[in-house]
Amino acid sequence: MILSGRPRLAALDVLRGFALCGILLVNIPSIAQIDLRPSSTGRAEDWMGLFVVHRFFPIFSLLFGIGFSLLLDTAADRVTRPRVVLLRRLLVLLAFGLMHLLLLWPGDILTAYALVGLLVLLPSTWLPRWVVAGLAVALVVAALLTGDGGITLVPGLFLVGSTLVRAGVIDRVERSIQTPALLALVFAAGAAPVLWWQVETQAADPSDWGTRVLSAVSGLLVAGLYVCALLVLLRTPLRPALRAVFVPLGRMALTNYLTATVLVLAASRILWDGQPESWSVTTMLLVAGAVLTIQWLWSTLWLRRYRHGPLEWLWRWATWAHRPPLRRANTAAARTPATAGQ
Repeated sequence: MILSGRPRLAALDVLRGFALCGILLVNIPSIAQIDLRPSSTGRAEDWMGLFVVHRFFPIFSLLFGIGFSLLLDTAADRVTRPRVVLLRRLLVLLAFGLMHLLLLWPGDILTAYALVGLLVLLPSTWLPRWVVAGLAVALVVAALLTGDGGITLVPGLFLVGSTLVRAGVIDRVERSIQTPALLALVFAAGAAPVLWWQVETQAADPSDWGTRVLSAVSGLLVAGLYVCALLVLLRTPLRPALRAVFVPLGRMALTNYLTATVLVLAASRILWDGQPESWSVTTMLLVAGAVLTIQWLWSTLWLRRYRHGPLEWLWRWATWAHRPPLRRANTAAARTPATAGQ
């Protein structure tokens, strides 16, 4: 079996790498089991709440739905039972997630992604596009009305990503600057008053339903702004720099997500003797920067010699039930686009 297909979209890898950076910032306190020490002015915590918390996992969830549907299209061209390929992919992801959850960190998201994929994404492949689009909107709105900007948004965002693929939007994602620019303005216009409200009501009761709903809405709006702004920047002279920084992280997102837990745990044990009661925001940013620098170097060097990250390669092997090539044959092969199996 020759696993060839459409070229991998660099924009999706940039977005995935960018989201991975933000997710690490959010996860560090939970992984290291520490509290963030309030700064003297409280501004650092305020900035985190406005621009980081609940702003990156929606991007990752959207990309998961996109990658799933791209893989369905690829599998439909290669095998007679494409949904079996998707089922194997989700089951292997579930295994990765359970090992991560049980052995390293109870905050693992892969287990939830795999289960939601099995219960929502896979069954949705039998539904018409308009039904999937309607369900996506309904699930996102329902999640927002619960006031939860977290895991309850995942099913709807998965289906939003699937809808974008089925509507042909993803095939055109790198061809236009006008649409993402316009959407960036729309998201910015929507986010500005909500963020202003958050600043003005920092002391509001976080358990209040209205407060929670607006916080969840602001998370989606800022996430949408980030996505569209990056797509616009990818159509400018900044594209090579953005690709150099984020593509290696994005192409090895599974490996980097799981190894980040190991690196953060190692930092907390080695540097703070396993008993870090609290970190300042500055300390957290330094740890995040160190982890991401290590991962970027590792990913960049690895991908010069190999086609896929180590865990991505295993995942791909299990998905297709066939061992794919790992080592690049020569320098020219290193410039050949990877397939779109994401």
